[in-house]
Amino acid sequence: MLRRTTLLALGFAVIWGQGAAIAKTPAELNDLEIAHVAYTADSIDIRYAHLALAISQNKAVQEFASTMIRDHTAVNEQALALLKKLGVQPQDNFLSQSLQKDAEKLVDEMSRLKGAAFDKRYAENDLAYHTAVVELVELSFIPNIENAEVKALFEGGLVIFKAHEDHARKMVKAIH
Repeated sequence: MLRRTTLLALGFAVIWGQGAAIAKTPAELNDLEIAHVAYTADSIDIRYAHLALAISQNKAVQEFASTMIRDHTAVNEQALALLKKLGVQPQDNFLSQSLQKDAEKLVDEMSRLKGAAFDKRYAENDLAYHTAVVELVELSFIPNIENAEVKALFEGGLVIFKAHEDHARKMVKAIH
């Protein structure tokens, strides 16, 4: 009986583990996968901002990029501190990988632009990026996060991301 129970438990663990590894939608991600997506998304926006500081001569774009670096770095530091406190590591997943792959292409594209063409592409991308992040965090992540501290971190981050979205919208309008 003990052997059968152990095999059943092991079988369940393998099935559950495979299910977690093959999440197909953001709503199916666990807290640690969500944490990885958030960290990845913040890191990507920081990378875009560094690119903007290196290329753009537009003061509004440079100020926005500096804000993105400051705010997203702070959010990532809070997230890492919470993960350390909880004694867990974020888990890579399909969405993190997709974001990273798309970012590589976009960085390559934007790095070839100059002047107003760069500013327009950077501003439009950051608006679209923050709009997507706000929707993802608000509709898919927060409702599905199980840990109260992780949920609170995301709720605080959502306020910041909405402010970034509004700031990006104003920047796009000013550039056009």
